[in-house]
Amino acid sequence: MINGAHVILYSANADADRAFLRDVIGLGHVDVGDGWLIFGLPPAEVAIHPGEGGGAQEVYLMCDDIGAFVAAMETRAIACTAPVDRGWGILAEVTLPGGGALGVYQPRHARPAVAPAPAAVPARRAPRRKAPAKADRAAKRAAGPKKAPPKRRKAAPPQKSKKSKKSKKSKKSKKSKKSKKSKKSKPSKASRRR
Repeated sequence: MINGAHVILYSANADADRAFLRDVIGLGHVDVGDGWLIFGLPPAEVAIHPGEGGGAQEVYLMCDDIGAFVAAMETRAIACTAPVDRGWGILAEVTLPGGGALGVYQPRHARPAVAPAPAAVPARRAPRRKAPAKADRAAKRAAGPKKAPPKRRKAAPPQKSKKSKKSKKSKKSKKSKKSKKSKKSKPSKASRRR
Protein backbone atom coordinates (compact mmCIF):
# COMPACT_ATOMS: atom_id res chain seq x y z
CA MET A 1 0.00 0.00 0.00
CA ILE A 2 2.34 2.80 1.21
CA ASN A 3 5.91 2.38 0.01
CA GLY A 4 7.52 5.61 1.16
CA ALA A 5 7.05 9.26 2.03
CA HIS A 6 7.89 12.51 0.24
CA VAL A 7 8.86 15.39 2.51
CA ILE A 8 8.90 18.97 1.23
CA LEU A 9 10.97 21.68 2.92
CA TYR A 10 10.28 25.26 1.83
CA SER A 11 13.29 27.53 1.64
CA ALA A 12 14.24 31.13 0.85
CA ASN A 13 17.37 29.72 -0.86
CA ALA A 14 16.47 26.31 -2.25
CA ASP A 15 19.73 25.80 -4.20
CA ALA A 16 21.86 26.39 -1.09
CA ASP A 17 19.70 24.07 1.02
CA ARG A 18 19.87 21.35 -1.66
CA ALA A 19 23.66 21.66 -1.67
CA PHE A 20 23.61 21.37 2.16
CA LEU A 21 21.61 18.14 2.11
CA ARG A 22 23.80 16.75 -0.68
CA ASP A 23 27.26 17.85 0.46
CA VAL A 24 27.02 18.25 4.24
CA ILE A 25 24.37 15.76 5.34
CA GLY A 26 25.44 13.36 2.55
CA LEU A 27 22.01 12.25 1.35
CA GLY A 28 21.83 10.31 -1.90
CA HIS A 29 19.81 12.06 -4.58
CA VAL A 30 18.50 12.09 -8.13
CA ASP A 31 18.36 15.10 -10.41
CA VAL A 32 14.88 15.19 -11.93
CA GLY A 33 15.79 18.03 -14.28
CA ASP A 34 17.23 21.55 -14.15
CA GLY A 35 19.16 20.84 -10.93
CA TRP A 36 15.97 19.93 -9.04
CA LEU A 37 17.19 17.29 -6.58
CA ILE A 38 15.10 14.73 -4.74
CA PHE A 39 16.91 13.17 -1.79
CA GLY A 40 16.68 9.62 -0.54
CA LEU A 41 16.05 9.16 3.17
CA PRO A 42 16.79 6.27 5.48
CA PRO A 43 13.81 4.42 6.97
CA ALA A 44 11.35 6.90 8.45
CA GLU A 45 8.47 6.98 10.87
CA VAL A 46 5.34 9.10 11.34
CA ALA A 47 3.73 10.12 14.63
CA ILE A 48 0.51 12.03 15.31
CA HIS A 49 0.56 14.53 18.18
CA PRO A 50 -2.41 16.50 19.52
CA GLY A 51 -2.38 20.15 18.58
CA GLU A 52 -4.67 23.16 18.57
CA GLY A 53 -6.14 23.84 15.14
CA GLY A 54 -4.18 21.01 13.53
CA GLY A 55 -2.49 21.39 10.18
CA ALA A 56 1.08 21.99 11.43
CA GLN A 57 3.82 19.56 10.42
CA GLU A 58 7.36 19.13 11.69
CA VAL A 59 10.25 17.26 10.12
CA TYR A 60 13.19 15.89 12.05
CA LEU A 61 16.19 13.95 10.88
CA MET A 62 17.38 11.23 13.26
CA CYS A 63 20.90 10.10 14.11
CA ASP A 64 22.59 7.60 16.45
CA ASP A 65 24.81 10.16 18.23
CA ILE A 66 23.64 13.78 18.43
CA GLY A 67 26.89 14.89 20.07
CA ALA A 68 28.93 13.61 17.09
CA PHE A 69 26.49 15.30 14.68
CA VAL A 70 26.81 18.70 16.41
CA ALA A 71 30.62 18.37 16.48
CA ALA A 72 30.66 17.59 12.72
CA MET A 73 28.56 20.70 12.02
CA GLU A 74 30.93 22.87 14.13
CA THR A 75 33.97 21.68 12.11
CA ARG A 76 32.18 22.90 8.96
CA ALA A 77 31.23 26.22 10.57
CA ILE A 78 27.51 25.43 10.31
CA ALA A 79 25.30 26.95 13.00
CA CYS A 80 23.73 24.35 15.27
CA THR A 81 21.99 24.63 18.64
CA ALA A 82 23.31 22.81 21.68
CA PRO A 83 21.66 19.40 22.21
CA VAL A 84 18.67 19.43 24.59
CA ASP A 85 17.28 16.30 26.27
CA ARG A 86 13.50 16.25 25.69
CA GLY A 87 12.87 12.86 27.28
CA TRP A 88 11.77 11.23 24.03
CA GLY A 89 15.14 12.17 22.48
CA ILE A 90 18.09 14.54 22.47
CA LEU A 91 17.32 17.37 20.06
CA ALA A 92 19.43 19.93 18.22
CA GLU A 93 18.55 22.28 15.39
CA VAL A 94 20.81 22.98 12.44
CA THR A 95 20.42 26.26 10.56
CA LEU A 96 20.09 25.71 6.82
CA PRO A 97 21.81 28.09 4.38
CA GLY A 98 18.37 29.36 3.33
CA GLY A 99 17.70 30.51 6.92
CA GLY A 100 15.33 27.73 8.01
CA ALA A 101 15.93 25.42 10.94
CA LEU A 102 15.92 21.63 10.67
CA GLY A 103 15.54 19.49 13.76
CA VAL A 104 17.93 16.57 14.26
CA TYR A 105 17.59 14.22 17.20
CA GLN A 106 18.87 11.05 18.78
CA PRO A 107 15.73 9.07 19.64
CA ARG A 108 15.22 7.54 23.09
CA HIS A 109 11.79 6.14 22.27
CA ALA A 110 11.10 2.69 20.89
CA ARG A 111 11.34 2.57 17.11
CA PRO A 112 9.04 0.58 14.80
CA ALA A 113 10.44 -2.10 12.56
CA VAL A 114 11.29 -0.98 9.07
CA ALA A 115 8.33 -1.67 6.78
CA PRO A 116 9.09 -4.37 4.22
CA ALA A 117 9.58 -3.22 0.66
CA PRO A 118 6.54 -3.87 -1.52
CA ALA A 119 6.73 -6.61 -4.14
CA ALA A 120 8.24 -5.43 -7.38
CA VAL A 121 5.65 -4.45 -9.94
CA PRO A 122 6.61 -5.32 -13.52
CA ALA A 123 7.35 -2.29 -15.65
CA ARG A 124 4.63 -1.33 -18.06
CA ARG A 125 5.30 -1.01 -21.72
CA ALA A 126 5.13 2.42 -23.19
CA PRO A 127 1.80 2.88 -24.98
CA ARG A 128 1.88 2.59 -28.74
CA ARG A 129 1.76 5.81 -30.64
CA LYS A 130 -1.58 6.07 -32.33
CA ALA A 131 -0.81 8.92 -34.67
CA PRO A 132 2.34 10.88 -35.43
CA ALA A 133 2.69 14.21 -33.74
CA LYS A 134 1.99 17.38 -35.69
CA ALA A 135 5.73 18.09 -35.94
CA ASP A 136 6.32 14.63 -37.49
CA ARG A 137 3.58 15.17 -40.05
CA ALA A 138 4.95 18.63 -40.91
CA ALA A 139 8.45 17.18 -41.39
CA LYS A 140 7.08 14.52 -43.75
CA ARG A 141 5.27 17.16 -45.79
CA ALA A 142 8.43 19.28 -45.97
CA ALA A 143 10.40 16.27 -47.22
CA GLY A 144 8.17 16.17 -50.29
CA PRO A 145 5.98 13.49 -51.79
CA LYS A 146 7.15 9.92 -51.74
CA LYS A 147 7.72 8.11 -55.00
CA ALA A 148 4.74 5.98 -55.80
CA PRO A 149 5.47 2.27 -56.20
CA PRO A 150 5.29 1.05 -59.81
CA LYS A 151 1.77 0.15 -60.87
CA ARG A 152 1.09 -3.46 -61.67
CA ARG A 153 -0.80 -4.25 -64.84
CA LYS A 154 -3.99 -6.11 -64.39
CA ALA A 155 -4.30 -9.35 -66.29
CA ALA A 156 -6.70 -9.12 -69.22
CA PRO A 157 -9.90 -11.10 -68.77
CA PRO A 158 -9.93 -14.37 -70.76
CA GLN A 159 -11.48 -13.98 -74.21
CA LYS A 160 -14.31 -16.24 -75.26
CA SER A 161 -13.59 -18.25 -78.34
CA LYS A 162 -16.12 -18.93 -81.11
CA LYS A 163 -15.91 -22.63 -80.29
CA SER A 164 -17.26 -22.07 -76.84
CA LYS A 165 -20.34 -20.28 -78.25
CA LYS A 166 -20.98 -23.12 -80.64
CA SER A 167 -20.59 -25.72 -77.96
CA LYS A 168 -23.19 -23.92 -75.83
CA LYS A 169 -25.61 -23.90 -78.78
CA SER A 170 -25.03 -27.56 -79.50
CA LYS A 171 -25.64 -28.45 -75.84
CA LYS A 172 -28.96 -26.59 -75.94
CA SER A 173 -30.04 -28.35 -79.10
CA LYS A 174 -29.09 -31.76 -77.68
CA LYS A 175 -31.19 -31.04 -74.58
CA SER A 176 -34.21 -30.07 -76.65
CA LYS A 177 -33.86 -33.26 -78.77
CA LYS A 178 -33.72 -35.40 -75.63
CA SER A 179 -36.78 -33.77 -74.19
CA LYS A 180 -38.69 -34.39 -77.44
CA LYS A 181 -37.67 -38.05 -77.40
CA SER A 182 -38.66 -38.46 -73.79
CA LYS A 183 -42.05 -36.96 -74.54
CA LYS A 184 -42.54 -39.37 -77.44
CA SER A 185 -41.53 -42.45 -75.51
CA LYS A 186 -43.83 -41.77 -72.60
CA PRO A 187 -47.38 -42.88 -73.23
CA SER A 188 -50.03 -40.31 -72.61
CA LYS A 189 -52.38 -40.58 -69.67
CA ALA A 190 -55.27 -41.44 -71.89
CA SER A 191 -53.40 -44.35 -73.51
CA ARG A 192 -52.37 -45.69 -70.11
CA ARG A 193 -55.97 -45.89 -68.96
CA ARG A 194 -56.96 -48.09 -71.78
